[in-house]
Formats: sequence, C-alpha cells, structure tokens
Amino acid sequence: MAYTQQRSTRRAGYLKQGTRGKHYIDYKAPEDLRRLMTPNGKIYSRKRLGVSAWEQRMVSQAIKRARYMALLPYTSATL
Repeated sequence: MAYTQQRSTRRAGYLKQGTRGKHYIDYKAPEDLRRLMTPNGKIYSRKRLGVSAWEQRMVSQAIKRARYMALLPYTSATL
C-alpha cells in the first residue's frame, strides 16, 4: 500500500481567488492591509508574515497601490 501525501494548497487569509482562479490581494481593503504593516507603516517581512516571495511581492504591490490611492498612510503620523 503506497502512502502519498497531498500538498496543502492553503493560501494566506488575505489572498482572494478571482473568477479565473488567479490569486490576488485586494488593495481596496485597507483593514486587511493594515494587518500586514507595522504601527509605523512599514511592510512586515516575509518571515514575519509567513508567505512566499511571490505572495510578498503581491502584498507590497497592494500596499503601495493603496498608499497611492490614499487608502493607507505613508507614515505613522496618520495611523
């Protein structure tokens, strides 16, 4: 009897799946993105978040978009 272990495809809670099966992070949800930042406004590291490099790039891109759209502050002065 062969024992095969299935890989878990569990993604982080802030990753959403689109209609075509692609994963994305919604930059229009600032409450979710604030959990990925320090109180000073810095983006947490991959090690702290426990995400892959691909997911970390998506996180940083979503936070930068939200900052540009004024949904998130650049600094802690307005947090």
